[in-house]
Amino acid sequence: MNGQPIARKAGGGFTRKAIKTKASMKRVRENASEFGHCSAVNKAFRSALAPFYKGYRFTHFHSRLMSLFTRIKALDTTHKRGERTVADGIGQAEGLQLLEQFSYTPACAVRQVLPFEFGVSDIDFTLTISDFNIEQVGFAEGATHMALTYGVLDFDFEHLNYALHLAPSMVLDRDHASSTLVLEPATLPGGLGTALCVLGVRFYQEVDGALFVLNAKGSVGITVLKCL
Repeated sequence: MNGQPIARKAGGGFTRKAIKTKASMKRVRENASEFGHCSAVNKAFRSALAPFYKGYRFTHFHSRLMSLFTRIKALDTTHKRGERTVADGIGQAEGLQLLEQFSYTPACAVRQVLPFEFGVSDIDFTLTISDFNIEQVGFAEGATHMALTYGVLDFDFEHLNYALHLAPSMVLDRDHASSTLVLEPATLPGGLGTALCVLGVRFYQEVDGALFVLNAKGSVGITVLKCL
């Protein structure tokens, strides 16, 4: 765990047969079933977000998302314990709020890196960043450029199907002068599932006219701006 060997004394009566059959192990079976479900959602969700952080490895990303989906699953009031699902939790207003408010990348919090107003159109999902000022951007150490990636993730939390509708990436240097940024998805979601408007930021360093991606801590960020 975290690079250190961990040991514990064996025993305690938790055998495979006991877990599957004993009445006293019912809660264990329920927890295991829901944990497996959340894990499957987690895997599909991380795969869907992969274009925003390709080649980068977040510390504890899996475990942090597990905590998010476990909380959302607990909002399911339709099914009994052991059968609750993330999809039914998402169906609650609070479930969508958790998706929007969750800090996906604490080391590179997008709303702090980009302290501006984000406007997302309910019609064509176009993202408009108003009052933009490059001098207020929290550039990662050593970065000369920033790339913004915006897209609408159409995610079916029940069947774990998804489609990502991306806008062309926008690369800005430290001398960028525009005060308004507009990112428009090339295609629109078709109602596959929940529409998540996702904004990603990634920093680069220019060396001899070429841009090299930075993979240091705090150089990649993801946030969900809005859920529809």
